[in-house]
Amino acid sequence: MLNLSPIKRRVFGGSLLLSAFAAALIYTPTVRAEALTEHDSQTQPATFRLDEVRKHGRDAQEKWITKGNKVYNITDWIPGHPGGEVILRAVGGPVDQYWNIFTIHKKQDVYDILDTFYIGEVDPRDLVDGKVPVEHVDDPFKNDPKRDERLIVHSHRPFNAETPPEGLNAYITPDDLFYVRQHMWVPDVDETKHTLVVELTDGEEKEYSLDEIKRKFKEVTVTATLQCSGNRRKHMTEESRSTNGLQWDAGAISNAEWTGVRLRDVLTDAGVQIDHLPQDIKHVQFVGAEAYGASIPVAKAIDPLGDVLLVYKMNNKPLALDHGYPLRLVVPGNVAARSVKWLNRIRISDEESPSQWQRRDYKCFGPNITNPDWDSAPAIQEVPVQSAITSLRDITPHSPADSKLLQVYGLEQDSIAVEGYSFSGGGRRIVRVDVSADDGRTWHQAELLPPPADCKGAKAWAWTRWRWVLPRSQAGRCFVVKAVDEAYNTQAGEYEANYNFRGNLTSSWHRLGYRAKPLSSSG
Repeated sequence: MLNLSPIKRRVFGGSLLLSAFAAALIYTPTVRAEALTEHDSQTQPATFRLDEVRKHGRDAQEKWITKGNKVYNITDWIPGHPGGEVILRAVGGPVDQYWNIFTIHKKQDVYDILDTFYIGEVDPRDLVDGKVPVEHVDDPFKNDPKRDERLIVHSHRPFNAETPPEGLNAYITPDDLFYVRQHMWVPDVDETKHTLVVELTDGEEKEYSLDEIKRKFKEVTVTATLQCSGNRRKHMTEESRSTNGLQWDAGAISNAEWTGVRLRDVLTDAGVQIDHLPQDIKHVQFVGAEAYGASIPVAKAIDPLGDVLLVYKMNNKPLALDHGYPLRLVVPGNVAARSVKWLNRIRISDEESPSQWQRRDYKCFGPNITNPDWDSAPAIQEVPVQSAITSLRDITPHSPADSKLLQVYGLEQDSIAVEGYSFSGGGRRIVRVDVSADDGRTWHQAELLPPPADCKGAKAWAWTRWRWVLPRSQAGRCFVVKAVDEAYNTQAGEYEANYNFRGNLTSSWHRLGYRAKPLSSSG
Protein backbone atom coordinates (compact mmCIF):
# COMPACT_ATOMS: atom_id res chain seq x y z
CA MET A 1 0.00 0.00 0.00
CA LEU A 2 1.29 3.47 -0.83
CA ASN A 3 2.53 5.47 2.14
CA LEU A 4 1.06 8.91 1.47
CA SER A 5 1.07 12.06 3.58
CA PRO A 6 -2.37 13.19 4.83
CA ILE A 7 -2.57 15.80 2.07
CA LYS A 8 -1.50 13.43 -0.69
CA ARG A 9 -3.72 10.65 0.61
CA ARG A 10 -6.80 12.87 0.46
CA VAL A 11 -6.32 13.97 -3.12
CA PHE A 12 -4.77 10.78 -4.52
CA GLY A 13 -7.90 9.34 -6.09
CA GLY A 14 -9.56 12.63 -6.98
CA SER A 15 -6.53 14.13 -8.65
CA LEU A 16 -6.73 11.39 -11.25
CA LEU A 17 -10.10 12.63 -12.44
CA LEU A 18 -8.53 14.28 -15.44
CA SER A 19 -7.85 10.93 -17.01
CA ALA A 20 -11.62 10.36 -17.32
CA PHE A 21 -12.18 7.52 -14.90
CA ALA A 22 -8.67 6.09 -15.12
CA ALA A 23 -8.49 6.27 -11.35
CA ALA A 24 -11.16 3.64 -11.06
CA LEU A 25 -9.08 1.24 -13.11
CA ILE A 26 -6.52 1.12 -10.32
CA TYR A 27 -8.95 -0.89 -8.29
CA THR A 28 -10.36 -3.06 -11.07
CA PRO A 29 -8.22 -6.24 -10.75
CA THR A 30 -8.97 -6.70 -7.05
CA VAL A 31 -12.70 -6.24 -7.40
CA ARG A 32 -12.92 -8.47 -10.43
CA ALA A 33 -11.06 -11.20 -8.55
CA GLU A 34 -13.43 -10.89 -5.60
CA ALA A 35 -16.46 -11.10 -7.87
CA LEU A 36 -15.14 -14.18 -9.63
CA THR A 37 -14.24 -15.86 -6.36
CA GLU A 38 -17.77 -15.39 -5.08
CA HIS A 39 -19.64 -16.42 -8.20
CA ASP A 40 -17.30 -18.46 -10.41
CA SER A 41 -18.99 -21.71 -9.43
CA GLN A 42 -22.43 -20.46 -10.44
CA THR A 43 -23.85 -21.06 -13.88
CA GLN A 44 -26.47 -18.35 -13.31
CA PRO A 45 -25.72 -14.85 -11.97
CA ALA A 46 -26.46 -14.19 -8.32
CA THR A 47 -29.71 -12.36 -7.66
CA PHE A 48 -30.38 -9.77 -4.96
CA ARG A 49 -33.61 -8.38 -3.57
CA LEU A 50 -33.91 -4.59 -3.59
CA ASP A 51 -34.19 -4.62 0.20
CA GLU A 52 -30.71 -6.14 0.33
CA VAL A 53 -29.36 -3.51 -2.07
CA ARG A 54 -30.76 -0.77 0.17
CA LYS A 55 -28.77 -2.15 3.11
CA HIS A 56 -25.59 -1.31 1.19
CA GLY A 57 -26.08 2.45 1.29
CA ARG A 58 -23.94 5.39 2.41
CA ASP A 59 -23.37 4.08 5.94
CA ALA A 60 -22.64 0.47 4.99
CA GLN A 61 -19.15 -0.98 4.78
CA GLU A 62 -19.81 -2.24 1.25
CA LYS A 63 -21.65 0.11 -1.10
CA TRP A 64 -23.82 -1.19 -3.93
CA ILE A 65 -25.75 0.37 -6.76
CA THR A 66 -28.04 -0.89 -9.47
CA LYS A 67 -28.06 0.16 -13.10
CA GLY A 68 -30.89 -1.21 -15.11
CA ASN A 69 -31.47 -4.63 -13.56
CA LYS A 70 -27.80 -5.28 -12.71
CA VAL A 71 -26.16 -4.95 -9.28
CA TYR A 72 -22.65 -3.59 -8.71
CA ASN A 73 -20.42 -3.46 -5.64
CA ILE A 74 -18.62 -0.13 -6.15
CA THR A 75 -16.92 0.06 -2.74
CA ASP A 76 -13.46 0.21 -4.28
CA TRP A 77 -14.51 2.58 -7.03
CA ILE A 78 -15.51 5.38 -4.67
CA PRO A 79 -12.00 6.59 -3.66
CA GLY A 80 -11.08 7.02 -7.32
CA HIS A 81 -14.41 8.36 -8.57
CA PRO A 82 -13.61 11.50 -10.61
CA GLY A 83 -16.78 13.22 -9.38
CA GLY A 84 -15.81 12.83 -5.74
CA GLU A 85 -18.40 11.85 -3.17
CA VAL A 86 -21.38 12.61 -5.42
CA ILE A 87 -21.54 8.87 -6.08
CA LEU A 88 -22.56 8.32 -2.45
CA ARG A 89 -25.91 9.88 -3.24
CA ALA A 90 -26.77 6.86 -5.39
CA VAL A 91 -25.46 3.98 -3.26
CA GLY A 92 -28.11 1.64 -1.98
CA GLY A 93 -30.29 2.19 -5.04
CA PRO A 94 -30.39 2.92 -8.78
CA VAL A 95 -27.71 5.09 -10.35
CA ASP A 96 -29.64 5.60 -13.61
CA GLN A 97 -31.24 8.94 -12.71
CA TYR A 98 -27.86 10.39 -11.74
CA TRP A 99 -26.25 9.30 -14.98
CA ASN A 100 -29.11 11.05 -16.80
CA ILE A 101 -27.88 14.24 -15.08
CA PHE A 102 -24.16 13.59 -15.51
CA THR A 103 -24.22 12.36 -19.08
CA ILE A 104 -20.41 12.16 -19.19
CA HIS A 105 -20.92 8.65 -17.78
CA LYS A 106 -22.73 7.49 -20.90
CA LYS A 107 -19.61 6.29 -22.71
CA GLN A 108 -18.41 2.80 -23.47
CA ASP A 109 -15.18 3.12 -21.46
CA VAL A 110 -17.24 4.01 -18.38
CA TYR A 111 -19.60 1.09 -18.99
CA ASP A 112 -16.57 -1.19 -19.28
CA ILE A 113 -15.23 0.02 -15.94
CA LEU A 114 -18.60 -0.43 -14.26
CA ASP A 115 -18.84 -3.99 -15.58
CA THR A 116 -15.76 -4.94 -13.56
CA PHE A 117 -17.78 -4.28 -10.37
CA TYR A 118 -20.72 -6.47 -11.43
CA ILE A 119 -21.90 -8.92 -8.77
CA GLY A 120 -25.32 -10.03 -9.97
CA GLU A 121 -28.86 -9.16 -11.01
CA VAL A 122 -31.88 -7.62 -9.32
CA ASP A 123 -34.24 -10.40 -8.31
CA PRO A 124 -36.97 -10.63 -11.01
CA ARG A 125 -39.59 -10.62 -8.24
CA ASP A 126 -38.72 -6.94 -7.58
CA LEU A 127 -38.94 -5.80 -11.20
CA VAL A 128 -41.92 -4.30 -12.99
CA ASP A 129 -41.81 -4.79 -16.76
CA GLY A 130 -38.17 -5.71 -16.36
CA LYS A 131 -37.27 -2.46 -14.56
CA VAL A 132 -36.73 -1.29 -10.99
CA PRO A 133 -40.11 0.22 -9.98
CA VAL A 134 -40.43 3.98 -9.67
CA GLU A 135 -41.01 3.88 -5.90
CA HIS A 136 -37.48 2.55 -5.48
CA VAL A 137 -35.91 5.35 -7.54
CA ASP A 138 -34.75 8.30 -5.46
CA ASP A 139 -35.54 11.78 -6.81
CA PRO A 140 -32.44 13.87 -6.07
CA PHE A 141 -34.36 17.09 -6.71
CA LYS A 142 -37.11 16.47 -4.17
CA ASN A 143 -35.76 19.18 -1.83
CA ASP A 144 -35.53 21.88 -4.49
CA PRO A 145 -37.45 25.04 -3.48
CA LYS A 146 -40.10 26.91 -5.44
CA ARG A 147 -38.57 29.66 -7.58
CA ASP A 148 -39.75 33.08 -8.75
CA GLU A 149 -41.54 32.83 -12.10
CA ARG A 150 -39.72 35.93 -13.38
CA LEU A 151 -36.36 34.15 -13.49
CA ILE A 152 -35.21 33.27 -17.01
CA VAL A 153 -34.85 29.50 -16.82
CA HIS A 154 -32.20 27.59 -18.79
CA SER A 155 -32.64 24.18 -17.15
CA HIS A 156 -34.93 22.72 -14.50
CA ARG A 157 -33.01 19.65 -13.28
CA PRO A 158 -30.57 20.89 -12.14
CA PHE A 159 -32.11 24.34 -11.92
CA ASN A 160 -30.31 27.17 -13.66
CA ALA A 161 -31.82 30.59 -14.31
CA GLU A 162 -30.62 34.11 -14.88
CA THR A 163 -31.73 37.38 -13.40
CA PRO A 164 -34.47 39.12 -15.44
CA PRO A 165 -34.03 42.74 -16.63
CA GLU A 166 -35.83 44.22 -13.63
CA GLY A 167 -33.30 42.57 -11.33
CA LEU A 168 -30.31 43.64 -13.42
CA ASN A 169 -31.41 47.28 -13.21
CA ALA A 170 -31.21 47.42 -9.41
CA TYR A 171 -27.94 47.99 -7.55
CA ILE A 172 -28.79 45.28 -4.99
CA THR A 173 -30.38 42.28 -6.66
CA PRO A 174 -33.50 41.10 -4.81
CA ASP A 175 -32.99 37.64 -3.31
CA ASP A 176 -35.74 36.03 -5.38
CA LEU A 177 -34.29 37.45 -8.63
CA PHE A 178 -30.64 36.63 -7.90
CA TYR A 179 -29.42 34.30 -10.64
CA VAL A 180 -29.34 30.59 -9.74
CA ARG A 181 -26.53 28.27 -10.80
CA GLN A 182 -26.90 24.67 -9.63
CA HIS A 183 -24.57 21.88 -10.71
CA MET A 184 -26.72 19.32 -8.94
CA TRP A 185 -29.66 19.34 -6.54
CA VAL A 186 -30.42 21.38 -3.45
CA PRO A 187 -29.36 19.18 -0.51
CA ASP A 188 -31.50 18.39 2.51
CA VAL A 189 -30.02 20.65 5.20
CA ASP A 190 -31.02 21.56 8.76
CA GLU A 191 -29.52 24.68 10.35
CA THR A 192 -29.72 23.16 13.82
CA LYS A 193 -27.69 20.11 12.77
CA HIS A 194 -25.39 21.66 10.17
CA THR A 195 -21.70 21.63 11.02
CA LEU A 196 -18.52 22.88 9.40
CA VAL A 197 -15.36 20.77 9.68
CA VAL A 198 -11.94 22.36 9.17
CA GLU A 199 -9.29 19.76 8.32
CA LEU A 200 -5.62 20.66 8.77
CA THR A 201 -2.67 19.24 6.85
CA ASP A 202 -1.85 16.73 9.60
CA GLY A 203 -5.37 15.31 9.46
CA GLU A 204 -6.51 17.04 12.66
CA GLU A 205 -10.08 18.31 12.45
CA LYS A 206 -12.06 20.99 14.24
CA GLU A 207 -15.84 21.08 14.03
CA TYR A 208 -18.09 24.13 14.36
CA SER A 209 -21.84 24.37 14.65
CA LEU A 210 -23.51 27.25 12.84
CA ASP A 211 -24.48 28.77 16.20
CA GLU A 212 -20.86 28.60 17.34
CA ILE A 213 -19.69 30.35 14.17
CA LYS A 214 -22.16 33.16 14.78
CA ARG A 215 -21.24 33.56 18.46
CA LYS A 216 -17.49 33.11 18.30
CA PHE A 217 -16.41 35.32 15.42
CA LYS A 218 -16.91 38.96 14.49
CA GLU A 219 -19.76 39.52 12.05
CA VAL A 220 -18.84 41.27 8.79
CA THR A 221 -20.92 42.51 5.84
CA VAL A 222 -19.50 42.88 2.33
CA THR A 223 -21.25 44.07 -0.85
CA ALA A 224 -20.10 41.80 -3.67
CA THR A 225 -21.07 40.76 -7.17
CA LEU A 226 -21.09 37.09 -8.12
CA GLN A 227 -20.76 36.18 -11.78
CA CYS A 228 -20.97 32.76 -13.39
CA SER A 229 -18.03 31.94 -15.66
CA GLY A 230 -20.58 31.30 -18.40
CA ASN A 231 -22.21 34.72 -18.21
CA ARG A 232 -22.81 35.98 -21.79
CA ARG A 233 -21.80 32.60 -23.28
CA LYS A 234 -24.72 33.03 -25.68
CA HIS A 235 -22.98 36.07 -27.15
CA MET A 236 -19.81 34.10 -27.88
CA THR A 237 -21.87 31.43 -29.62
CA GLU A 238 -23.76 34.00 -31.69
CA GLU A 239 -20.72 36.14 -32.59
CA SER A 240 -18.12 33.39 -33.03
CA ARG A 241 -18.82 29.66 -32.88
CA SER A 242 -20.79 27.05 -30.96
CA THR A 243 -19.84 26.68 -27.28
CA ASN A 244 -20.52 23.96 -24.73
CA GLY A 245 -22.70 24.76 -21.76
CA LEU A 246 -25.81 26.68 -20.80
CA GLN A 247 -26.37 29.58 -23.18
CA TRP A 248 -26.52 32.39 -20.64
CA ASP A 249 -27.39 35.88 -21.80
CA ALA A 250 -26.18 38.84 -19.71
CA GLY A 251 -28.03 37.81 -16.55
CA ALA A 252 -25.76 35.19 -14.93
CA ILE A 253 -24.52 37.92 -12.61
CA SER A 254 -26.05 39.55 -9.54
CA ASN A 255 -25.08 41.79 -6.63
CA ALA A 256 -25.88 41.38 -2.93
CA GLU A 257 -24.89 42.24 0.61
CA TRP A 258 -23.32 39.18 2.26
CA THR A 259 -23.07 38.85 6.02
CA GLY A 260 -20.99 36.29 7.88
CA VAL A 261 -17.54 35.84 9.39
CA ARG A 262 -14.09 36.09 7.88
CA LEU A 263 -12.60 32.83 6.66
CA ARG A 264 -9.18 33.89 7.97
CA ASP A 265 -10.60 34.21 11.51
CA VAL A 266 -12.03 30.69 11.40
CA LEU A 267 -8.81 29.24 9.98
CA THR A 268 -6.79 30.92 12.72
CA ASP A 269 -9.07 29.50 15.39
CA ALA A 270 -8.80 26.04 13.83
CA GLY A 271 -5.01 26.12 14.13
CA VAL A 272 -3.75 27.57 10.84
CA GLN A 273 -0.80 29.87 11.54
CA ILE A 274 -1.74 32.52 9.00
CA ASP A 275 1.07 34.88 10.07
CA HIS A 276 3.71 32.16 9.72
CA LEU A 277 2.19 29.98 7.03
CA PRO A 278 4.03 26.69 6.38
CA GLN A 279 5.41 26.50 2.85
CA ASP A 280 3.47 23.34 2.01
CA ILE A 281 0.12 25.11 2.40
CA LYS A 282 -0.86 26.44 -1.01
CA HIS A 283 -4.63 26.05 -1.29
CA VAL A 284 -7.81 25.97 0.75
CA GLN A 285 -10.36 23.43 -0.48
CA PHE A 286 -14.10 23.64 0.13
CA VAL A 287 -16.84 20.99 -0.09
CA GLY A 288 -20.60 21.49 -0.06
CA ALA A 289 -23.31 19.23 1.34
CA GLU A 290 -24.22 18.04 -2.16
CA ALA A 291 -20.52 17.18 -2.77
CA TYR A 292 -19.62 20.14 -5.00
CA GLY A 293 -15.98 21.05 -4.48
CA ALA A 294 -13.65 23.95 -5.30
CA SER A 295 -10.59 25.73 -3.93
CA ILE A 296 -8.84 29.09 -3.83
CA PRO A 297 -5.18 29.97 -3.28
CA VAL A 298 -4.36 30.30 0.40
CA ALA A 299 -3.07 33.83 -0.24
CA LYS A 300 -6.61 34.91 -1.13
CA ALA A 301 -8.14 32.97 1.75
CA ILE A 302 -6.08 34.72 4.44
CA ASP A 303 -5.71 38.17 2.85
CA PRO A 304 -7.01 40.72 5.39
CA LEU A 305 -8.21 42.81 2.42
CA GLY A 306 -9.61 39.81 0.54
CA ASP A 307 -12.96 39.82 2.39
CA VAL A 308 -13.49 36.06 1.95
CA LEU A 309 -16.49 35.21 4.11
CA LEU A 310 -18.40 32.27 5.51
CA VAL A 311 -21.87 33.66 4.91
CA TYR A 312 -25.20 33.00 6.61
CA LYS A 313 -27.17 36.11 5.59
CA MET A 314 -27.91 37.64 2.18
CA ASN A 315 -29.36 41.13 1.93
CA ASN A 316 -29.86 41.09 5.70
CA LYS A 317 -31.98 37.92 5.61
CA PRO A 318 -31.09 34.25 6.14
CA LEU A 319 -29.67 32.65 3.01
CA ALA A 320 -32.25 31.15 0.68
CA LEU A 321 -31.96 27.43 -0.08
CA ASP A 322 -30.89 28.13 -3.66
CA HIS A 323 -28.09 30.36 -2.45
CA GLY A 324 -26.48 28.09 0.11
CA TYR A 325 -28.61 28.00 3.26
CA PRO A 326 -27.51 27.68 5.98
CA LEU A 327 -23.82 28.42 5.26
CA ARG A 328 -21.86 29.24 2.13
CA LEU A 329 -18.53 30.65 1.04
CA VAL A 330 -18.33 33.99 -0.76
CA VAL A 331 -15.04 34.83 -2.51
CA PRO A 332 -15.35 38.44 -3.72
CA GLY A 333 -13.65 39.24 -7.00
CA ASN A 334 -13.40 35.58 -8.05
CA VAL A 335 -15.58 33.57 -10.39
CA ALA A 336 -18.72 32.44 -8.56
CA ALA A 337 -17.77 28.78 -9.03
CA ARG A 338 -15.35 29.21 -6.10
CA SER A 339 -18.09 30.44 -3.74
CA VAL A 340 -19.19 26.99 -2.55
CA LYS A 341 -22.75 26.68 -1.25
CA TRP A 342 -24.05 24.53 1.63
CA LEU A 343 -20.48 24.54 2.95
CA ASN A 344 -19.68 21.71 5.35
CA ARG A 345 -15.95 21.03 4.99
CA ILE A 346 -12.74 23.03 4.56
CA ARG A 347 -9.40 21.38 3.87
CA ILE A 348 -5.98 23.00 4.10
CA SER A 349 -3.87 21.51 1.33
CA ASP A 350 -0.80 21.70 -0.87
CA GLU A 351 -2.99 21.02 -3.91
CA GLU A 352 -6.12 22.38 -5.53
CA SER A 353 -9.45 20.70 -4.98
CA PRO A 354 -9.53 17.39 -6.87
CA SER A 355 -13.09 18.03 -8.04
CA GLN A 356 -13.96 18.21 -11.72
CA TRP A 357 -15.22 21.76 -11.16
CA GLN A 358 -11.69 22.80 -10.21
CA ARG A 359 -9.62 20.58 -12.49
CA ARG A 360 -11.78 20.54 -15.64
CA ASP A 361 -14.92 22.59 -16.07
CA TYR A 362 -13.78 26.11 -15.26
CA LYS A 363 -10.77 26.68 -17.49
CA CYS A 364 -10.11 28.48 -20.78
CA PHE A 365 -8.12 27.34 -23.80
CA GLY A 366 -7.06 28.85 -27.12
CA PRO A 367 -9.50 29.38 -29.99
CA ASN A 368 -8.02 26.40 -31.84
CA ILE A 369 -8.28 23.91 -28.95
CA THR A 370 -11.19 21.45 -28.89
CA ASN A 371 -9.60 18.46 -27.12
CA PRO A 372 -7.58 20.08 -24.34
CA ASP A 373 -4.92 18.89 -21.96
CA TRP A 374 -6.81 19.94 -18.86
CA ASP A 375 -3.64 20.10 -16.76
CA SER A 376 -2.12 22.69 -19.08
CA ALA A 377 -4.40 25.56 -18.02
CA PRO A 378 -4.97 27.08 -14.58
CA ALA A 379 -8.38 27.06 -12.95
CA ILE A 380 -10.29 30.33 -13.30
CA GLN A 381 -10.09 32.50 -10.19
CA GLU A 382 -10.38 36.27 -10.75
CA VAL A 383 -12.62 37.34 -13.63
CA PRO A 384 -11.78 39.83 -16.41
CA VAL A 385 -13.35 43.25 -16.86
CA GLN A 386 -16.97 43.02 -17.98
CA SER A 387 -19.92 45.21 -18.93
CA ALA A 388 -23.35 44.84 -20.48
CA ILE A 389 -26.37 46.88 -21.50
CA THR A 390 -29.37 45.96 -19.35
CA SER A 391 -31.83 48.69 -20.36
CA LEU A 392 -32.37 50.58 -23.61
CA ARG A 393 -35.49 52.71 -23.59
CA ASP A 394 -36.97 55.65 -25.44
CA ILE A 395 -37.81 58.66 -23.29
CA THR A 396 -39.82 61.77 -24.11
CA PRO A 397 -40.22 65.24 -22.58
CA HIS A 398 -43.98 64.65 -22.69
CA SER A 399 -43.67 62.18 -19.82
CA PRO A 400 -43.29 63.80 -16.37
CA ALA A 401 -40.91 61.06 -15.17
CA ASP A 402 -38.84 61.17 -18.35
CA SER A 403 -38.80 64.96 -18.33
CA LYS A 404 -37.00 65.02 -14.99
CA LEU A 405 -34.30 62.71 -16.29
CA LEU A 406 -33.89 64.76 -19.47
CA GLN A 407 -33.42 67.92 -17.41
CA VAL A 408 -30.51 66.30 -15.58
CA TYR A 409 -28.73 65.86 -18.90
CA GLY A 410 -29.80 69.20 -20.39
CA LEU A 411 -31.97 67.65 -23.07
CA GLU A 412 -35.40 68.70 -24.30
CA GLN A 413 -36.02 66.40 -27.24
CA ASP A 414 -36.98 62.73 -27.61
CA SER A 415 -34.02 60.74 -26.32
CA ILE A 416 -32.75 57.31 -25.38
CA ALA A 417 -31.64 56.22 -21.90
CA VAL A 418 -29.05 53.45 -21.96
CA GLU A 419 -28.11 51.71 -18.68
CA GLY A 420 -26.13 48.69 -17.58
CA TYR A 421 -23.53 47.18 -15.31
CA SER A 422 -19.74 47.04 -15.34
CA PHE A 423 -17.50 44.88 -13.18
CA SER A 424 -13.95 43.63 -12.87
CA GLY A 425 -12.44 40.83 -10.81
CA GLY A 426 -9.87 41.08 -8.07
CA GLY A 427 -11.52 44.15 -6.55
CA ARG A 428 -10.35 46.36 -9.43
CA ARG A 429 -12.42 49.54 -9.63
CA ILE A 430 -14.17 50.53 -12.86
CA VAL A 431 -12.79 53.89 -14.00
CA ARG A 432 -14.56 54.35 -17.34
CA VAL A 433 -17.40 52.99 -19.42
CA ASP A 434 -17.39 53.78 -23.14
CA VAL A 435 -20.65 53.64 -25.05
CA SER A 436 -21.36 53.85 -28.77
CA ALA A 437 -24.65 54.41 -30.58
CA ASP A 438 -23.24 53.47 -34.00
CA ASP A 439 -21.70 50.01 -33.51
CA GLY A 440 -18.36 51.31 -32.26
CA ARG A 441 -17.54 53.90 -34.90
CA THR A 442 -17.75 56.79 -32.39
CA TRP A 443 -17.63 56.70 -28.60
CA HIS A 444 -18.91 58.60 -25.58
CA GLN A 445 -18.32 58.17 -21.86
CA ALA A 446 -21.23 57.00 -19.74
CA GLU A 447 -21.96 58.41 -16.30
CA LEU A 448 -20.75 56.07 -13.54
CA LEU A 449 -23.52 55.99 -10.96
CA PRO A 450 -22.29 56.20 -7.36
CA PRO A 451 -22.92 53.17 -5.14
CA PRO A 452 -25.12 53.47 -2.07
CA ALA A 453 -23.44 55.06 0.93
CA ASP A 454 -23.64 51.79 2.88
CA CYS A 455 -21.78 49.72 0.25
CA LYS A 456 -19.18 47.72 2.20
CA GLY A 457 -15.88 46.02 1.41
CA ALA A 458 -12.12 46.55 1.44
CA LYS A 459 -12.06 46.77 -2.36
CA ALA A 460 -14.44 47.33 -5.28
CA TRP A 461 -16.14 43.94 -5.05
CA ALA A 462 -19.51 45.19 -6.36
CA TRP A 463 -20.53 46.12 -9.86
CA THR A 464 -20.66 49.73 -11.05
CA ARG A 465 -23.91 50.89 -12.59
CA TRP A 466 -23.72 53.32 -15.51
CA ARG A 467 -26.05 55.46 -17.61
CA TRP A 468 -25.91 57.38 -20.89
CA VAL A 469 -28.70 59.59 -22.24
CA LEU A 470 -28.55 60.85 -25.81
CA PRO A 471 -30.91 62.48 -28.34
CA ARG A 472 -32.75 59.87 -30.33
CA SER A 473 -31.65 61.54 -33.54
CA GLN A 474 -28.06 60.44 -32.80
CA ALA A 475 -28.86 56.75 -32.47
CA GLY A 476 -27.83 54.22 -35.03
CA ARG A 477 -29.01 50.63 -35.23
CA CYS A 478 -26.60 49.08 -32.72
CA PHE A 479 -25.44 50.19 -29.28
CA VAL A 480 -22.12 48.95 -27.90
CA VAL A 481 -20.51 49.12 -24.45
CA LYS A 482 -17.05 48.41 -23.08
CA ALA A 483 -15.57 49.05 -19.64
CA VAL A 484 -12.10 49.93 -18.36
CA ASP A 485 -10.85 49.06 -14.87
CA GLU A 486 -8.25 50.79 -12.72
CA ALA A 487 -5.45 48.64 -14.17
CA TYR A 488 -6.58 49.85 -17.63
CA ASN A 489 -7.77 46.41 -18.60
CA THR A 490 -10.52 46.71 -21.18
CA GLN A 491 -12.78 44.43 -23.18
CA ALA A 492 -11.88 42.98 -26.57
CA GLY A 493 -13.88 44.15 -29.56
CA GLU A 494 -14.35 40.81 -31.27
CA TYR A 495 -15.24 37.37 -29.92
CA GLU A 496 -13.18 35.06 -32.10
CA ALA A 497 -9.83 36.10 -30.61
CA ASN A 498 -11.04 35.09 -27.13
CA TYR A 499 -13.10 32.10 -28.24
CA ASN A 500 -12.86 28.97 -26.13
CA PHE A 501 -14.97 25.88 -26.68
CA ARG A 502 -16.42 26.04 -23.17
CA GLY A 503 -17.53 29.64 -23.68
CA ASN A 504 -16.07 30.71 -20.35
CA LEU A 505 -15.33 34.34 -19.44
CA THR A 506 -17.11 35.88 -22.40
CA SER A 507 -16.27 39.56 -22.06
CA SER A 508 -16.05 41.11 -25.51
CA TRP A 509 -18.02 44.25 -26.33
CA HIS A 510 -21.70 43.86 -25.63
CA ARG A 511 -23.86 44.86 -28.59
CA LEU A 512 -27.58 45.50 -28.53
CA GLY A 513 -29.64 46.29 -31.61
CA TYR A 514 -31.97 49.30 -31.63
CA ARG A 515 -35.05 50.09 -33.68
CA ALA A 516 -36.79 53.42 -33.13
CA LYS A 517 -40.43 53.26 -32.10
CA PRO A 518 -43.02 56.04 -32.43
CA LEU A 519 -43.36 58.01 -29.20
CA SER A 520 -46.77 59.01 -27.91
CA SER A 521 -47.25 62.75 -27.45
CA SER A 522 -49.05 62.00 -24.18
CA GLY A 523 -46.12 59.97 -22.83
